[in-house]
Order: sequence, then C-alpha cells, then structure tokens
Amino acid sequence: MDNSVARIQELSAAVNALKAEIAKVIVGQETVIDNILTALFANGHVLIEGVPGLAKTLMISSLAKSLSLSFSRIQFTPDLMPSDITGSDILVSDSSTGKHGFEYLKGPVFANIILADEINRTPPKTQSALLQAMQENTITSGNKTWELQKPFIVMATQNPIEQEGTYPLPEAQLDRFMFYITIDYPTYEEELMIVENTTGGVMPTITPQLGAQEIIALQKVIRDLPVSDHVLKYAVELVRASRPNSPDADPEIKRWVSWGAGPRASQYLVLGAKAVAALSGRLSPSEEDVRQVAPIVLKHRILVSFAAEAEGINSAAIVEKLLHRKLQA
Repeated sequence: MDNSVARIQELSAAVNALKAEIAKVIVGQETVIDNILTALFANGHVLIEGVPGLAKTLMISSLAKSLSLSFSRIQFTPDLMPSDITGSDILVSDSSTGKHGFEYLKGPVFANIILADEINRTPPKTQSALLQAMQENTITSGNKTWELQKPFIVMATQNPIEQEGTYPLPEAQLDRFMFYITIDYPTYEEELMIVENTTGGVMPTITPQLGAQEIIALQKVIRDLPVSDHVLKYAVELVRASRPNSPDADPEIKRWVSWGAGPRASQYLVLGAKAVAALSGRLSPSEEDVRQVAPIVLKHRILVSFAAEAEGINSAAIVEKLLHRKLQA
C-alpha cells in the first residue's frame, strides 16, 4: 500500500508540473486541461470541439511540448487521402545493384501524440484511416502490420460552426474517443490576460517534464487501482439506462434516444473515474468520480431521436437526466 501511495503522489506531482508548463501559454480553461490530462494518463483519445480562436490547437501542441514525446500535426482537408496519414509503399532503387523494390514510407500517424486538426473537414474514408490505429495501436499496409510506438494518443479538434464542407464523424469513429470535450469562451478577466500575454514581445518557453516510459508507468498505476463492486455496478447501470431497449429505461429515454451507449462507455467511465481519483491523490474511485466524467464519456455515444430534436433535447441534456435519476434512486 505504501508503494501505491508513493506512485499516486508521483502522478499528482507530474500532473501539477504539466499544468504549470501549459499555464505558461494557456490562460484559464482549467477544466478542459484537467480532462485532457485525465485522458492522457487513462490512455484514451480525445475529441475537442470549440469555435475558432479558443486555442484548441495551441493547447494540444503545448501539452506535446511539455512531454518528451514525438508529435505530429495532421491538418485534415477535403483532399486528404488515407495514405497521407498512414503512409504508403514507394518504389525505390538501389544505385549499387540497379534493383528496384518497394519500401514503406511511414506517415505522420507514427508518433506518440497525434493532433488531428479539424478532423470533420475530411471525408469518412480518410477519417477511418485512424480507426485501426486508435483501437489496436497498429497500421496495416499491404500484407504487413506495423506496431505504433507507445504511448499513442489521438487528440482531435473540430469546429461546431461552418458546417458547409464538413463530414460528421461516423458513430464507429466517435466511439473510439474516450472523451468529447467542449471548449467555451474565456471569462472577461481571462480574455484580458490572453490579449496582454500574446501581444507582447516575449513568448514563454515550455520545458518537457515527462518521457514515454514515465507516462506508460503512470498509466499502469491508474490501471492497477482497485475499484469497488458498487462503483463498477453504478457505471454499468448508468450506461445501460441510456439504452431505449433496456427493460428499466425511463419513458423519456425510450422516446428521446435511438441508440444508447455501448460497453465501451462503461469501460471508459471506470477508467476515467480511476484517473480522476488518482490525479486527485486518492487510491480508489468513487461514484462521484464516475459522475464527473459521465458527461464527456456519454454525450457522443447517445444518438438522439427525431422526437428529441423536435423538443430541443440534445444528448448532453439526456446525460444530465440519467445522472439525476441515478442520484434519486
């Protein structure tokens, strides 16, 4: 137990150090940064949505700079091809022998942290190029399969406005993202500080704090945290309550939801709760930790019905209703 306490303390110290580095560049957005770090140490992918100019890209690149990891930024555009992400075989010749052959040229997905910028601006065919990488940490080209280096985290951004020329992510792709995080406008005081910090002559320097092996070790600490039976049951029951075909689903859920969250949501609720507990210095997650991550785990996994859209009900409101119902139970 003493070793577990020491490892949790080490994790808390690492998170505080990362926050301090990111805060050199990013003003405010503490909850968003907490959620991104939670996903990082839970080894989960993140989709971040916000209007232009809210520093989504800067936030992810700043996190990458604070880690001694390889980083790739992929700018998703309508003409991007799957091979532009994964890589492809190219014809090469040996000048000494004159022989020709194919050699695999690795694409930008071969990095520890991938920034998939404006992921909804490219067609589903190209979006799906990330599916195998996100789920299996591998890339297949021809008859060869390549292992991706660990840790491997995809952090994607998308813009909720300017929907012309965009391609909504398929549900199978959305389900690979552990968290769906929304960034809002800064407060008045934060915006004043942003303008002051970014219009001067000196730009802050970010110092790397953690390497790959340290992150992998801390991810294992989170995986190894024990979870009580009642917390496991709470997470599974919460997810099952989102399914309209569930016997004990509320009448509103049956009317508002076309498809509920799948088993991967239960897994991510528990992993997210473990990470929240560990980052807070606790040795085991509680139901409150599950409730904390539930909105960003569930809202992109619940497909609302036409009736819900007609009544102005979105998936976030449905998650709030589910959480309220569980509190009342």
